[in-house]
Amino acid sequence: MKNRILVFTLSILLPLVARAELKWEQSQVELHPGAADKEAVGHFKYQNAGDKPIHFRSVHSSCGCTTAQTQKDQVLPGDKGEITATFKIGDRTGTQVKTVTVETDDPAHPSTVLTLKAVLPELLQIQPALITWNTGETPQPKTIVVRPSKDFPVKELKVSSPSPEFTTKVARDSGSGEFKIDVTPKNTTHPSATALTIQPEGSPKIFYATARVMPAPPSPATTPATH
Repeated sequence: MKNRILVFTLSILLPLVARAELKWEQSQVELHPGAADKEAVGHFKYQNAGDKPIHFRSVHSSCGCTTAQTQKDQVLPGDKGEITATFKIGDRTGTQVKTVTVETDDPAHPSTVLTLKAVLPELLQIQPALITWNTGETPQPKTIVVRPSKDFPVKELKVSSPSPEFTTKVARDSGSGEFKIDVTPKNTTHPSATALTIQPEGSPKIFYATARVMPAPPSPATTPATH
């Protein structure tokens, strides 16, 4: 009889125990910034679905190019809010994935990882991104073709090499809008390399290509003649 009373009492008291529960509208956000955008901002909305306050212990991002902040340190029962993640685009292109880790005193979910995916437009197509010569090869110029995207008009390109072993010359095709970069090694007597910086006029974005003089491949071994 006592056991029955205990079970009945617990069945009444358990629903009354205060609980914290932070529910996220979504933990992943995908953004598609434009060519002129300098940053991408993701909003991660939440609500305290429990009947106990929730406190944020920490909010930190996976890299220095992304910052994250919350509107409040405490979320009361029923309250809503959001974590704002700001990704600095800089000279990055292609798909970028950044994460934000949120630590709270929610016993059910003390740690939540939020994912910000930014799909950045390919502003320039650089083909090929690597050009090579073998040692001993005639040091003739080789060409890199740069094609700006339709949303990223480019009138001039500034191309430079930190190595004096290579020279560059840039020409623009007024009809297609493509740029041709002729790269020439001063000599091919020894291995050398340089990282070419390619910067559109008036843009902070910098792109890269590589020029390299490679060691000549070994000659195939000859099989001695048999008598």
